Amino acid sequence: MGNSFGKLFNISSWGESHGGGIGVTIDGCPPRLPLCESDIQKELDRRRPGQSKITTPRDESDQVEILSGIFDGLTLGTPIAMLVRNKDARPQAYDEMKEKFRPSHADFTYQSKYGHRNHEGGGRSSARETIARVAAGAVAKKILSFKKVEVRAYVERIHDLLVPNGLDFPCLDAVEASPTRCPHPKTASEMEARILEAKKAGDSVGGSILCRVRGLPVGWGAPVFDRLEADLAKSMLGLPATKGFEVGSGFEGTFLKGSEHNDLFESREGKVRTSSNRSGGVQGGISNGEELYFRTAFKPTATVLQKQQTVNQEGQETELMGRGRHDPCVLPRAVPIVEAMTALVLLDHAMRHYAQCESFDFS
Repeated sequence: MGNSFGKLFNISSWGESHGGGIGVTIDGCPPRLPLCESDIQKELDRRRPGQSKITTPRDESDQVEILSGIFDGLTLGTPIAMLVRNKDARPQAYDEMKEKFRPSHADFTYQSKYGHRNHEGGGRSSARETIARVAAGAVAKKILSFKKVEVRAYVERIHDLLVPNGLDFPCLDAVEASPTRCPHPKTASEMEARILEAKKAGDSVGGSILCRVRGLPVGWGAPVFDRLEADLAKSMLGLPATKGFEVGSGFEGTFLKGSEHNDLFESREGKVRTSSNRSGGVQGGISNGEELYFRTAFKPTATVLQKQQTVNQEGQETELMGRGRHDPCVLPRAVPIVEAMTALVLLDHAMRHYAQCESFDFS
């Protein structure tokens, strides 16, 4: 349970951090979509470890293998199965964690729920599972590109370092120019120094990622239980290390009065538009044609290379020294993961919209 996501464009992921590999199955992909492994690989390369001195040194190329669902370069409309094999697993680094619970990790809750767990790298709870989401998201992003929908995420804040307000919608090259994936060069440099400072101290830092979507048409989403922002919130809070989500003005909007916060409608270039966008591109759970934007908060990496108090499986108090290879800040590598999950939500809602509202002609 809890390993599948989406209704019409559905994905199921599988695999553990130090097992044979990580995989995903996509069900519901339309047929005749041109797709090859390079479409997937370019996104996995953005997520993979060992990219820079501010990420984990785990040496994985994360080469994807497409096992089914494609013939002669086109999707068949049948399930697409993809696999990335683990090459640089070092399970012995986690021997001590077999008996001791790592602070702020899933060790205790997994053990309590299932009575059995894979302690090597966290097993299923490892962020390495997000390979599956990025691989599936790459397919969703390609389909959305035919609708001129562009998804762009970037690091907006690390610790207390924040990019200036009013940043234009950045191009991909601007985001990828810095290992921090912050498109503002001065702030990016400061962020990199802050991460390295934490790494040197055996510590970690968190922050927030801003995701922006342009080209979104009016009408994607649904009222009540399947609101677009609700599904986005679920997708983001289902990522490892996430602790908060806000769309549009978010929590800052609560400091305004209604007369100040309302997005006033106006006619612009023959279309109904809003003069401001505090709603973040969503009203009543449905996209309104403005830029969609939201923030996701990521906590500091739970594994720190310092001794900390904990207990073992018998409930006895003890100490644990963090080991293994970990990111001192998860945000730079989380950017393509946020984009992938956003694309999966948007495509699923696009397919629902077309199925309900554009498939029948009653005239």
